[in-house]
Amino acid sequence: MPTPAQCIVTYLQAKDGNRPFLMPRAFAEGTSLEMVVNTDAISFPSAVSGCDTITDVLIRQFAGAYENVYTICLAPPPAPGLRHFACDWLVGMSSRKGGEIRVGCGRYDWTFAASDGRVERLKITIEQMQILPPERLDAVMNWFAALAYPWCSAAEAARTMPALPELAAIATRIETKAKSHTT
Repeated sequence: MPTPAQCIVTYLQAKDGNRPFLMPRAFAEGTSLEMVVNTDAISFPSAVSGCDTITDVLIRQFAGAYENVYTICLAPPPAPGLRHFACDWLVGMSSRKGGEIRVGCGRYDWTFAASDGRVERLKITIEQMQILPPERLDAVMNWFAALAYPWCSAAEAARTMPALPELAAIATRIETKAKSHTT
């Protein structure tokens, strides 16, 4: 039976690496996905059910629009046996059309099945998504590539973030999260 950390890593490998074949290893067939999108910079359906449909939305359609995807969980991995796990996340990617860079942050709320350990429910909240010009690709992607993948502390992500004006709001949110975890 996979651990919660293994399911999360498998999902991130599937999404970030455009590997849809990995999804059934992490997600149960009856999995439900809820998306809360608090930005106009990206769009997703508000709810999707079933591993195949979720794979189509989060992997195939996503990979058709974006490349150079890095998703970082801003927390240590969950302990084995947990049924529920929540963590903040940070994502960076570039658009296949036009090359714009998107950097966003939000929260994952995971529920794992007691029967087989796979994801039975996932809520993804997108709090912020900033769009940067294509010439920021090297600065942003070199930063993501240097972060511990896929588990990194919010403090480390904030400390190493490039000093770009377009990232100021995300930097503030991550720094706030980092401070709340140290007090």
